[in-house]
Amino acid sequence: MPLFSLDPSIIYLNHAAVAPWPQKTVKAVERFSQENGSVGARHYPDWLKTENHLRRQLAGLINAPNVDDIALLKNTSEALSVIAYGLGWKPGENIVSIAQEFPSNRIVWESLSQFGVELRLLDLDQTQDPENDLIALCDEHTRLISISSVQYASGLKLNLEQVGGFCADNDILFCVDAIQSLGASPFDVQAFRADFVVADGHKWMLGPEGIALFYCRANLRDELKLNQFGWHMVNNAGDFDQVGWTPASSARRFECGSPNMLGIHALHASLEIILETGIESIQQSIKSNTDAIVAEAKRLGFELITPEEKEKRAGIVTFRVPGVDNEGLYQRLMQHGVVCAYRGGGIRFSPHFHNQPEEILKAFSTLESQLP
Repeated sequence: MPLFSLDPSIIYLNHAAVAPWPQKTVKAVERFSQENGSVGARHYPDWLKTENHLRRQLAGLINAPNVDDIALLKNTSEALSVIAYGLGWKPGENIVSIAQEFPSNRIVWESLSQFGVELRLLDLDQTQDPENDLIALCDEHTRLISISSVQYASGLKLNLEQVGGFCADNDILFCVDAIQSLGASPFDVQAFRADFVVADGHKWMLGPEGIALFYCRANLRDELKLNQFGWHMVNNAGDFDQVGWTPASSARRFECGSPNMLGIHALHASLEIILETGIESIQQSIKSNTDAIVAEAKRLGFELITPEEKEKRAGIVTFRVPGVDNEGLYQRLMQHGVVCAYRGGGIRFSPHFHNQPEEILKAFSTLESQLP
């Protein structure tokens, strides 16, 4: 069975948006659907085994101290909302983040203004040293720093170890949106000293929409006020006759109701491929592909929005073609089978490990053919 069965008429360079499913994932979903259609939930205990194995996969992927630190939520936005509305805020406290963050990692913090909480944003266009300038925005009233590991538009990769170390040394909570990292490069929650990590499965992890990782440091679980309640978030969740209840001691306390079993089976299959291939090997393949994109963009005289320095980029390369309508160019690329994105005023290519060098060259040949 081939790893992917993508339509040969397209070049898929859009893993930073929504990734295609590997064939193993397609087959897992087909099997799950057929089982539901033939015997329903007869084998539910086996489904629970898959769910528990997915938690272990995700714990291993981020080097979490314990599988109990992992919750399975619907998406990044829900996970960030659990944090934002779980923490008890005092008027005058502030949050530090980045102006160019994806809306999910901005709107939720802006919404806390109703409690007198200030959001301080670093403009990446006005800094040459984002980590230190981010830190400089903090003061004695800073409660939390929330940033993406990799910026979705520019592709800037931040030094999480530096920021996390500062937070740990200054009693500031550290939240990382890792959606543009997990599945593409190694991630170590303990080395980064992150308190919270959030990430959907539908990008570099090659899974479906509707299922996401939420990591919460163990000693913070009790500190997050619960705002969603149901049968699944309690101790002894299978005892439906219990009258009294307490929240689960694990991160399952943040999962109020029935899990997304279809998404669980799909993401489980996708992560088997990620883990079997090896995250270090995947990172090297992505680096080769992004190096090729940077080289082609420079050869053609395009403006790089993504930093050229290798240590400051991951799987995203965004560039602007001078003198043309870049959004219109993006639309023409899509019409000609180059699946990409328009972000940050430029064309965003985001290849994964399965992309081949000839695909990169063909994508740029197609782009050149669309220039005036």
